[in-house]
This record gives sequence, C-alpha cells and structure tokens, in this order.
Amino acid sequence: MPGLPRLRPLHDLVVVGGGHAGLQAGLKAALLHHTAAVLDRGPKYARSYYAPRMDNLPGFPAGVSGHALLDAQVAAVRRFEDRVGYFTPARATGVTRTEKGFSVEFEWLKQTHRAEGRAVVLAMGVVDRMPVIGGQIDPIFPWANFGLVDFCLICDGHELTGKTVAVLGDDAFAVRNALDVLHFEPAAVTLLTHGAPFLAASEPAEKAELTSALAEHRIEVVTAAMAGFDEIREKRFGVRFADGSHRSFDRGFSALGWYDMHDAIPRSLGCRFDAEGFVVTDEDCRAIADATGEPIPGLYCVGDLRNGWNQIPEAWATAERAVIHAWAYYL
Repeated sequence: MPGLPRLRPLHDLVVVGGGHAGLQAGLKAALLHHTAAVLDRGPKYARSYYAPRMDNLPGFPAGVSGHALLDAQVAAVRRFEDRVGYFTPARATGVTRTEKGFSVEFEWLKQTHRAEGRAVVLAMGVVDRMPVIGGQIDPIFPWANFGLVDFCLICDGHELTGKTVAVLGDDAFAVRNALDVLHFEPAAVTLLTHGAPFLAASEPAEKAELTSALAEHRIEVVTAAMAGFDEIREKRFGVRFADGSHRSFDRGFSALGWYDMHDAIPRSLGCRFDAEGFVVTDEDCRAIADATGEPIPGLYCVGDLRNGWNQIPEAWATAERAVIHAWAYYL
C-alpha cells in the first residue's frame, strides 16, 4: 500500500516500543546500515508525551516538551524509510524465538501481523500509577499535563524549590520520596495517603523509623481520601477531600509507583527481573536469562523497562549500547 511501511521477510532488528529509547534504537540501526521494524503504539503512550517542559536534556537550553521531542525523533526515523519501517499505531502481543532469531506478533491496521527479526529490542517502557478518584484515573491528567504534578524527582526536583509540595502515596517508597523532596529546599512538604492505610506493608521497625523522620522534618501526613482537584486556572494543585476539607499546593508529586511494567513479553522469553520488577540486563543491555544467569542471545531491553535509571538521556544511551552490541556480535 503506497505511503505505508512494509514488512520485510527478515529484519535485522525488531524494536518493540516507540518511545525515546525505541525510536533511538530504530535510528541507530539505520545509521549502522541495518534494517529495522519499529512497532509504536503511538506517542501518547510515552511517559513524556504530556510533559510541557523538560530541562535535563542536552542541546535544549530552554527546555523542550515531551511531545516536541518525540515528534523530532519520529521525523529522524522517517528519514530512513528505506531501512526502517515505522509501524504505528501498532501493539505487540507476543514474541517467540525462531531458528533465524525472533518473531514478533503485533496488531496494526486492525489486522494481526508478524515481524521477523534476527534480534529484538524491547523498549516498551512502564506506566505510572495514577490516583483513582471516583473510580477514574482521568481527574489528575490536566494538572499533570500543565506540569503542576511531577513524576520524576531527578528530572523535575529542581522546580520544587521554594514551593509547597503535595506528595501522593502511602507506602515506604512515598515516604522516602517525600524526604528526598527536602533536598530541593521546598517551602513545605505534605504527604497525601488518599485514605489508604499508612505504611501498611512496612515492618514495625521501618514504620517507626519513617514516621520519626517525617516528624523530624515536619512533613504532615493527611490520611483523608481525595475527592477531586481544582485551581488549575491559578496554576496551582488544589485538592478537595472526601471529608469536605481543601488544601492548596504549588505542586503535586506522584510517588505511587508503577501501574504496568509491561513484563508479560519479557517473562515469556525467560528474562530475569530485579526486586522492583525491572528486567535485568548486562552493561550492553542484553536481557539476562532467569534460568542460567547468562545473556539471552539477540534479546535486548532498553529504556525504562530495564533495571537502572529512568531518564531520557539514559534511554538514549541504552538504545545506543544495545544496537551497537547487536551490530558487533549478531548482525
């Protein structure tokens, strides 16, 4: 069909995921004169898509939005249509090993297709957990889209200086995030547990230690359930509670962890996972087999899905390492 990408009988690489890491993997494959199929569910599934400005990226002194950055990366991949097929919106449903490498089943244009590859790069990312308000996760999206709610302290902590910050979460991870926010010298930090039992999963010793740390640093814990948000026109994070009370903050910070770590495909391939649920890889981003502790030939995992840091420059670096290793050893 004219204007649409075409599947080859066999690609050098099949890249599952079209976020920052997956797009960089597809581009690098083309630059190394290899063929690739990039399967992208669509930019809106990337964690950074709605970020209005990101400051931690080299080459963008004034910052750049997640949407603009993804558009630029897609454009870079499309320059090499002779080598890289960019399939979107495409959703991978399974990956199996074959004699020649791997076969990736995916849904595209309301049909099921298969992309055959000598090697596979898993770049599916992870999905942040959102607070459920009235049975829905949508209520917080506008505040997140306007940059009034952050999800990465390393990426956005510098913007919290001098501000009142509401940290969302009820477990040890959330408490430690609230304590880490103090490094950026906010005006005040409040922990909102959204009605969940506070530190319910912590052992007594850990609960006592964290509770003491919160008191020492004057971090208030609000246990009432959240009923909704407001003050977006004032560029503030206003929170309405089920008990009728209301709090107003300069910024919100989600410390709710992950909703979906996209582990079904790597588990089906026998990958090893760390204690936090990320795929374990070596320094070349080769996925480690759980059964043997050895790298799985031709299988790579990059970006947020793998163990390590979760920033865009790191996603780019993991994609570079994976494709260069594939070029040198498998292709």
